[in-house]
Amino acid sequence: MKNIIIGTAGHIDHGKTTLIKALTGRNTDRWEEEQRRGITIDLGFTYFDLKSGDRVGIIDVPGHEKFINNMVAGVVGMDLVMLVVAADEGIMPQTREHMDILGLLGIEKSILVLNKCDLVDEEWLELVEEEVKEELEGTFLENAPVMKVSAATGQGIPELVDMIEHLTSDEVEQKDINTIPRLPIDRAFSMSGFGTVITGTLLAGSITKEDVLEMYPIGKECKIRSIQVHGQTVERCYAGQRVAINISNIKKGEIARGCVLAPPNNMKNTMMLDVKMNILPSSMRILTNHSRLHLFTGTSEVLCRAVLLDKEELGPGESGYVQLRLEEEIALRRGDKFVVRFYSPMETIGGGVILEPNPTKKKRFHADTIEELKRKESGSSEDIIDMHIHNSADSMMTVAELAKITALSPEEVQKDVESLERQGIIKVFRMKKDSFVWHSANDKALQTGLTEKLAEYHKKHPYRYGMQKAEIHMTFLKKVKPAVFDLYVDNLADEKVIKRHNEFLCMPEHEIRKDALYEKTEKKLLDTFEKAGLDFPKVSEVDFGGIDSGVIDDILLLLMEEGKVVKLGEELYTLTPYIEKSKGIIQGLLSKKSLITMGEIRDALETSRKNAKLIVEYMDSIKVTKRNGTESERVAY
Repeated sequence: MKNIIIGTAGHIDHGKTTLIKALTGRNTDRWEEEQRRGITIDLGFTYFDLKSGDRVGIIDVPGHEKFINNMVAGVVGMDLVMLVVAADEGIMPQTREHMDILGLLGIEKSILVLNKCDLVDEEWLELVEEEVKEELEGTFLENAPVMKVSAATGQGIPELVDMIEHLTSDEVEQKDINTIPRLPIDRAFSMSGFGTVITGTLLAGSITKEDVLEMYPIGKECKIRSIQVHGQTVERCYAGQRVAINISNIKKGEIARGCVLAPPNNMKNTMMLDVKMNILPSSMRILTNHSRLHLFTGTSEVLCRAVLLDKEELGPGESGYVQLRLEEEIALRRGDKFVVRFYSPMETIGGGVILEPNPTKKKRFHADTIEELKRKESGSSEDIIDMHIHNSADSMMTVAELAKITALSPEEVQKDVESLERQGIIKVFRMKKDSFVWHSANDKALQTGLTEKLAEYHKKHPYRYGMQKAEIHMTFLKKVKPAVFDLYVDNLADEKVIKRHNEFLCMPEHEIRKDALYEKTEKKLLDTFEKAGLDFPKVSEVDFGGIDSGVIDDILLLLMEEGKVVKLGEELYTLTPYIEKSKGIIQGLLSKKSLITMGEIRDALETSRKNAKLIVEYMDSIKVTKRNGTESERVAY
């Protein structure tokens, strides 16, 4: 029997706790405040058994921003995460932060659960699913199976259980139970007649009744009095299980979340950590030297100062060597993952891996210091790795592929890759599951071809922002995954090789040519839309006096980008002020009535039902209105 840990993640009120109750029959909100407010504040735990006999422990992770520290603690030891998204709302900002945290902490296996499907129609559900999948591109959730459920009604729950069984039976490996045990503590409490009880997810090894272990960092030994796994008393617990352990010799008040139970003299307390820090590409912050941060690792949360060892600052998408100087002691191991959040305002900016859990104090930009850190990452096979990367001129190789063809371990290859990157010999594009490598010599050759192609394109299409990114992808690096190519494009833009405008790429100096032809076409379009009001004539039926249709399409796109016109349908456009006026009228109707009909909207706008329908569908798309179960009724979004 395998012991599997599944976690939930997602925005507050998207139904995580209700979903778990539907799976297990149990409510994980333990505290009165949680049940009164209807939100999960602390970690909740429960379980259920699969047909195979494997036992699944579920961790209900808080969704509210205020409780991110509990969310990070819950990730420890997870085998699989269910990202829960309410079908009537879609992905929210808090969901994105949860995704970033899970990625930084190394979670790989996932299921996307669209909950509350009973509240929306099929058309809306398809739209939400498509939007969510777009948001997940390039993340560890990119290829996650999608399960559509209603935790409230039970719809789709049996199918979700089958998917969990499929993924965990095929892809989740049994944890190593024959190694040194380590149990990060996420909760401690007292029970009358028993004394102190601790809970957590056993990461490795096994613990037996009567074992003597040490509580780090407080430095006290304790004896294991009794062990419970999912409410049942056992003689021994194993890696991958959620456990509650009754211990002697340590009072509840001495233990805090972040303490670790392990064999005596097996770990060493520290006030400093040498780490490789990766700043999230989505972060809006730049990390400067001596910044104060919240460090989350295991179940610990401590304040620290970040001393940048090899950079003046770290911006979005950048990485560097950092020594974290902590404000209180913790106990970790090399290779542990961590997340950092800004001190104020509290927001996740990045994370990384512990290179040295017990370092000496280091000086910035010291050659010996940097070399020491390099030695911890680099190997002796750089030339072989360099050769293979260089020979892969039409695609990017992954670290896993390099390990396979060189017969080196993934760890050895990773060290070589990072060393080559620091020397500027290769570029590395880091994804959630693997890193893609690209040789600088191949990069320069591609840049030459790309800039020539763009210059030719600008000459041929002066009224366009540039070539579509997808077209360049298929022309130059069609074997590279879209998400990786997107990172490469961002890199070229950062280096000012190209300029990016949404999904269009151009030369850095390129500007739209607004000449006489442009002005004539623009005037004709705007005059036509102004006279038409809310009648929306087809563009192809307007007399442009012989102006090429391609020019008209290009200028229409520009007018949309500039916010002057809005597209309502195929060849159907109107002026933005008309849309804003219509929006005000519809919002006025909704302020008087909670539900309005298409007929009422038509009359208020003084237009035809057909044109009113186009306007209302646009209002749905910008989340002013939404359907109320039928095509002809709307409520406020």
